Amino acid sequence: MYPDNLTRSEAQQRSALIKSTAYQVEIDLTGRAVDDHEVLFVSTSTVHFAAVQPCASHLDLIADAVISASLDGIDLDPASFADSRLPFSVTAGEHSLTVTAIFRYSRSGDGLHRFVDPADDRVYLYTQFEVADARRVYACFEQPDLKARFSFTVLAPSGWVVVSNGACLGSEEIDESVTRHVFAETLPISTYLTALVAGEYHIEHASHHATAGTIPMSILCRDSLADHLDADRILAITTAGFDVFEKHFGYPYPFGKYDQVFVPEFNSGAMENVGCVVIRDEYVFRSRQTDASYQVRANTILHELSHMWFGDLVTMKWWDDLWLKESFATWAATFAASETMEDPVAAWATFCNGNKNWAYRQDQLPTTHPIAADMVDLEAIELNFDGITYAKGASVLVQLVAFVGREAFLQGLRTYFAENAFDNTELADLLRALERPSGRDLSRWSKEWLETAGVNTLSAGFDLDPGGSFRSFRVEQSAAPERPKLRSHRIAIGLYSLTEEGLVRTKRVEVDVSGSSTEIPELEGLLQPDLLLPNDDDLSYAKVRLDRRSLQTVVDHIDKVTSSLTRALLWSAAWDMCRDAELRAADYVELVLRGVGGESDLTAVRYILGQAQSAANSYAPPALRPRLLARWQAGVEELLGHSAPGSDHQLALARGFAAAAENQQAADRLQGWLRDDDVPDGLAIDPELRWTIVVNLARLGRIDDDDITAELERDQTITGAQQAAAARAAQPTAAAKANAWRLAVEEDSIPNGTQSAICLGFWQRGQDDLLAPYISRYFEAAEAISAASGIWATRGIALRNNVLRNLFPWPVEKQPLLSELDAWLARTKLTASVRRIIEERRDDLARALRCQAGWVLVP
Repeated sequence: MYPDNLTRSEAQQRSALIKSTAYQVEIDLTGRAVDDHEVLFVSTSTVHFAAVQPCASHLDLIADAVISASLDGIDLDPASFADSRLPFSVTAGEHSLTVTAIFRYSRSGDGLHRFVDPADDRVYLYTQFEVADARRVYACFEQPDLKARFSFTVLAPSGWVVVSNGACLGSEEIDESVTRHVFAETLPISTYLTALVAGEYHIEHASHHATAGTIPMSILCRDSLADHLDADRILAITTAGFDVFEKHFGYPYPFGKYDQVFVPEFNSGAMENVGCVVIRDEYVFRSRQTDASYQVRANTILHELSHMWFGDLVTMKWWDDLWLKESFATWAATFAASETMEDPVAAWATFCNGNKNWAYRQDQLPTTHPIAADMVDLEAIELNFDGITYAKGASVLVQLVAFVGREAFLQGLRTYFAENAFDNTELADLLRALERPSGRDLSRWSKEWLETAGVNTLSAGFDLDPGGSFRSFRVEQSAAPERPKLRSHRIAIGLYSLTEEGLVRTKRVEVDVSGSSTEIPELEGLLQPDLLLPNDDDLSYAKVRLDRRSLQTVVDHIDKVTSSLTRALLWSAAWDMCRDAELRAADYVELVLRGVGGESDLTAVRYILGQAQSAANSYAPPALRPRLLARWQAGVEELLGHSAPGSDHQLALARGFAAAAENQQAADRLQGWLRDDDVPDGLAIDPELRWTIVVNLARLGRIDDDDITAELERDQTITGAQQAAAARAAQPTAAAKANAWRLAVEEDSIPNGTQSAICLGFWQRGQDDLLAPYISRYFEAAEAISAASGIWATRGIALRNNVLRNLFPWPVEKQPLLSELDAWLARTKLTASVRRIIEERRDDLARALRCQAGWVLVP
């Protein structure tokens, strides 16, 4: 059971009885009122609300203790607080409830996270409240449809920077060591969108002239990162996004000011707190990055900015409609990028290479679910922040834009914002707004695309006449037997020919297809092209199967495809075929080695290098794997040698070579780079690349604890500490594995970022004998997490999921593990959240075995 759970039914019952209007929250960060200021803090919240009839209800809070509580000035018994709830009974009418409680700082990234920077011992705090963790900082009605206005007051050590959702109205020194900061009242927002950031932050101020006037802006980061903060570039992306969203959404930015805070040890990419966005501070780059990393950061910035409309201005009633914010924000980020780039197609190629591949993988897992999911409680919600809600939802919106037309779609969004500002909505509200300008009934579309799970596969079926022209042509659609739903698709079909200019499109038709087979008479009589691409331009959400001639063209000539979006579709189709045991891992590796050096989309370069490494490591039969891994290492090293000095490709390939290193010759070369020997011209061995090399040398047994300690002394930052922990976990010694397991699984002193690094570094190829005892220990850990026993009674979700996902066993011989795993799953009772993660990893295991078995069957 999810700790401190809240069900949808309970939330619906409460919102039918209670209407919250305003909060006054005072948070004391000075430590004066607690025994241990590094562990505990105090907050007082006064909640103003109305009861529509006499009722009994409760406030939510996760606190060490309630100091005092009063309802309409009458004291309540603090001892009534239990199981994260403070009960009360009221008559119909207006009321106010005040609660003062002692809360605990987080080390897991939930609630109010406290971090001390090892670089300079400065203190940094930030909140993360989604889904239901505002109650870890103040007493509240913790559900999205009980919106209210919030006024925050914060007592903090003098000299600290403090920001919240509203503008700071004033800061008053109480004495030499304490300052009170008072913030403006917000417009009506949900509890999970409130925020507090405090500490010794570096801050840079700016402003933007928007529709409603000048918007103050700021960018914050740790002081030790200030020299690396490229604020001008971040602001340029942000202000361009403001212009796009205000223009096309038709609603001025409503929240007065806009802060972006780069914070340490953040579990996800970022969080869209109203007017106070927090972003993981790995996006303040200490080392040289490829364009792909900057694209990822820009996407994150635009994603969170779009949430100010999708999610913050208009919020889902309950988390069933989580997609109403996350799918739209994922789509909107790429839409904004496409509107501001010289080549709009490049933005959608990056979307295809990144988000869509994530969606296809997630949608083929046994745990997939409809985009509009059934979220019965908080446990179900946490499980659905996934590739379906984000990436598939956004992909389906691309299909919807093609279905209703771009202008009708945008007009529908403008209506949606205008009619529902500061309110809560459901799926039906959005569909109504889109139906009016488009004139289309979207009920069928919704049932097909939002309310069913699974991905379809599209392929070309045709008959040729003796001259090689199409006598007949059809698009065939299929689905997995367990999810047989066939959908209606709006797609383009592209015909490509090899020319002196490359592989270029010579014909395009746009059609609607449905059912198992759709005839396409427009192509009859045309000569079969070198490449035939269903779903050209990526209009629909579907896997694509290439015919034999087209596949051979791709294998031989992918480097000659001129369109980045076309290449993205071909990379995706080839990877799908490899994962589905229809293309040998060796053939996929050769395809990548042929095409990656000329790929202009660095997001594609990053993904396909990783995919080829995975294919070589997992999808080849064990007897053939050493040869394929050696071929991959040699191929990447050769590409590295031919890459332009100082180029993005050179950096990406250097990282890929470190990951591909298998033998002592490769290890010798990597070790030489650390000594500045034989480094490729133009390649800087900066902190990030250096740690990549160190972790892989640790995997190969070429450096020991003393070497890792020496590296940490070179980089005494939190990133250095995390990477050192990963390197120690990667070492091929029994002592290293035992210590890593203890820190990640058995101790409660390791913060979330370090624990994640240990888990990611633990299971390494070539270490099966050392790791064999940890298969049974993984099962034991999963049972403890499921039962919430020992330290797992209080450890955060991120810490639990790091263990379940990243410590999942991955030996060379996978069939014995699969048999053992199935027997264990059959006899073991697990919570839904634990079982889901393990079943997803089991699916990865079974897929790898299918690919290995299919090696000899693929023609």
